[in-house]
Amino acid sequence: MEFEYAQHQSGAASRFTFGGPAEPPATVTTTVPREYVHKAALAEVLLTGWHRTDDDAFTVTAQWPRSHSFYRSRHGVHDPMLFAETVRQVFPLLSHAAYTVPFGHHLIWEHFSYRTEPGTEALRAGLLPAEVTLYVDCHDVLHRRGSLAALSLHVEARRDGVRLGSAETRFTVHAPAVYRRLRGAYADKEAALAATVPVPLPLPAHRVGHKLRENVVLAATRVANRWQLRVDTSHPVLFDHPVDHVPGALLLEAARQAAHVVSGPLPTVATAMETRFTRFAELDAPTWVEAEQDLRTGEVAVTIHQNGQVLFTARVGTTRLMTDEPVVAAARPVYAHS
Repeated sequence: MEFEYAQHQSGAASRFTFGGPAEPPATVTTTVPREYVHKAALAEVLLTGWHRTDDDAFTVTAQWPRSHSFYRSRHGVHDPMLFAETVRQVFPLLSHAAYTVPFGHHLIWEHFSYRTEPGTEALRAGLLPAEVTLYVDCHDVLHRRGSLAALSLHVEARRDGVRLGSAETRFTVHAPAVYRRLRGAYADKEAALAATVPVPLPLPAHRVGHKLRENVVLAATRVANRWQLRVDTSHPVLFDHPVDHVPGALLLEAARQAAHVVSGPLPTVATAMETRFTRFAELDAPTWVEAEQDLRTGEVAVTIHQNGQVLFTARVGTTRLMTDEPVVAAARPVYAHS
C-alpha cells in the first residue's frame, strides 16, 4: 500500500582504466538511483531515465530483463506484472526528481489499474532485454503548504513503437510526522516486523503460476477459493527493504495468484487489473484472500480482508497462454486454520 525508503549516502565512484583508452559507446545506459524508486537492491531497479516534456508530462525509460527473478517470463511472454512494477517505480521517481518530495516522505496508494496488450510483440520475451518507453501525464496535482500532497498518473507504454499497455494510479504523500500520527504504534518498523504472524505452508507453486515455492503468497484453507496470505518478510523482492505493513506489491501479487488458481488449470497471465486500497494490511494479524470468477466475462473479483475489514479489492482480467506443456495434476491441498 505504501512505498518508503530511507536515503543512503554513497561514496563517489572510482574510475579504472585497463589497457589504455577505449572508444566510448554511442549511448550509455544506466539505471536511475535506487533511492528514487524506493529499492534497496540495484538489481530491482527497472527505470533507466526520465525527462520532462511539459509542466506535468514526462517520458520515462525502462529496461526489462529477459527473465526476472520473481516476475518471470513464461512461454516466451513477459509477465504483465513486470509492467505493474515498472509503473509502481515511476511515481516515487517523479515525486522525488520532478516534484521535489523529500526522501523519507511516505507515498500511499489509493488506487491502481493497468491493462496490457496480450498477443502483441510488445510482451514477447526476446534474446535481449526489453527496452520500454513510458509516456506519463500527471493530473489532479494537489499541493498543500507548498508541498506535493497527492498526484494521479496516466501512463501509456510502448516497446519498439508497439503499444504495450496503459496504467492509471493515484497516491498521496505524507511527511514523516504526519505518517507517524496516521500509523500510531504501527509506525515502528522493528516492532511491526517482530510481530509478524507465522508463515503458513504454500499452495503448490504450479497452481499459482510460479516455479518456486518461496514465490507463492497463498496458503490453503478449508474454504474453497479462500486463502491465507503468506507474509514472508524475508522475501528478497516483495520485502526489498523493511516496512511496517504488508507492501502493496504483495497485495497485487496475491490478487494475481488468486486469479490464476480460479482460472486454471491451464496457464494464464494477468493482463489487466483494477485495484483499490482502503486500509493498511498489518503484519501482526492473519490476512485472508477470497476470489470469485465471473463466468460471463472471465474476470476474477478478489477481496483481501483482515480482522473483519476489507482492505483491498481487485478485478483481474486473465489471458490464457498457448502452450504444449502438459497440465500438472493438482496436488492434495495443505490446510491452514481459517
